[in-house]
Amino acid sequence: MNLTPLTAEEADTLALHLADLGHRLPGVYADHDTATAFATAWHRHTGTLRTLHERQCLYRLGTLTPPQPLPEGRARVANEGDRKEVARLYRDFAQSIGEPPTRDPLQWADTRIAFGGVTLWEAPDGTPLAMAGTNPMVADQIRLSIAYTPEPLRGRGYAGAVISEVTRAAVIAGAQDVLLFTNLANPTSNALVQRLGYRPVATFAQYDFSPVDA
Repeated sequence: MNLTPLTAEEADTLALHLADLGHRLPGVYADHDTATAFATAWHRHTGTLRTLHERQCLYRLGTLTPPQPLPEGRARVANEGDRKEVARLYRDFAQSIGEPPTRDPLQWADTRIAFGGVTLWEAPDGTPLAMAGTNPMVADQIRLSIAYTPEPLRGRGYAGAVISEVTRAAVIAGAQDVLLFTNLANPTSNALVQRLGYRPVATFAQYDFSPVDA
């Protein structure tokens, strides 16, 4: 369940109402206070266990500060010829965070490539070194989605370079707000986006629910 901000009292009322209707929820996602209040109320009214799955931070771009010096290579918007490589990187990204892909990797690649939503940082010989994705602009906002560097290539500045490039492209495209989410359990990514000029806006949380006898 995805929730907009609620007070603790509102979260309790909602949890009780849904429990009385017999609903079974796999989890809740919302701003940190709302998610925690609802998870606590759901546990109280249903007896299900609640487990904090992930805490995320929403960042908004302040002033872009590109990394200096840039690593070797260049940024390039992925095209149809890159679909298999983009699909592989997306699949590897999902594996790296311990979760299954939310979509078929080739379908994900095709959808993103169709609107120019994937940028690669590639070596001088054309080898992809890192990837960053964006969502289409909505209400003058563009949100970065996936940023991924294969583990053997990390620590060389490729992620910062490709995130900086897609951020710059979003600003040029006219976005009034450029946004992204990070996993707060990853201090490296949080420090990186702040160096690039992103500023924290709000913290979100996801709780998973499971029966006591699970």
